[in-house]
Amino acid sequence: MGIVTLRGVHKSFGGGSVRTHVLKGVDLELPVGSLVMLKGRSGSGKTTLMNIIGGLDTPSEGEVNVAGHRLHLLGDKPRTKLRQTEIGFIFQSYALHPLLSAKENVELSLRMAGVPSAKWAERIDHCLEQVGMAQRALHRPFELSGGEQQRVAIAKAIAPSPKLLLADEPTAELDTKMSKRILMLFRQLREEGMAICMTTHDQTMLEVADDVYEMADGRLGS
Repeated sequence: MGIVTLRGVHKSFGGGSVRTHVLKGVDLELPVGSLVMLKGRSGSGKTTLMNIIGGLDTPSEGEVNVAGHRLHLLGDKPRTKLRQTEIGFIFQSYALHPLLSAKENVELSLRMAGVPSAKWAERIDHCLEQVGMAQRALHRPFELSGGEQQRVAIAKAIAPSPKLLLADEPTAELDTKMSKRILMLFRQLREEGMAICMTTHDQTMLEVADDVYEMADGRLGS
């Protein structure tokens, strides 16, 4: 079994005649240390699928196993704990705390994951350096460009060294040079054993993926 295993996952919203079936029997397996891409048109179900893998949402039907945990059977508190310790998220909206500096945002993820405080300083500096934001560590989100905020969000997500990284268009706001740098970072993380699942329209990213799946009408195809 991989780090992620989905079996027969369905997701519906609403009820009665207005019930919408977003996912229709999705099967997926992500091996440890794999780099997997999801592509598809807006509304195809990519974000819903990512949310279910990450425990932000629950399936209407089917099984979701992540890092040895049966997410479809867990309550809110254990799913939250799992997200804090085993799963990293990179959202399109960045999800940075507006009152905290770049450095403090990364520290927050370490604090929530239960990483010993003695390791924070070195890990924060390392992760910000990895995304080229070491010189902007003391700036708050409103002082940063969209691309800079995205890079801080990446540093924040990888800081606790999660087993699984879920990334929603992580290079959308980045120029070509920085996109290549992030790609190299992801490849390094994969070699270290982290599994990465991401949505992207970036052709360079698609070319280095272990597997590329296309979402269409709530179904997943290769």
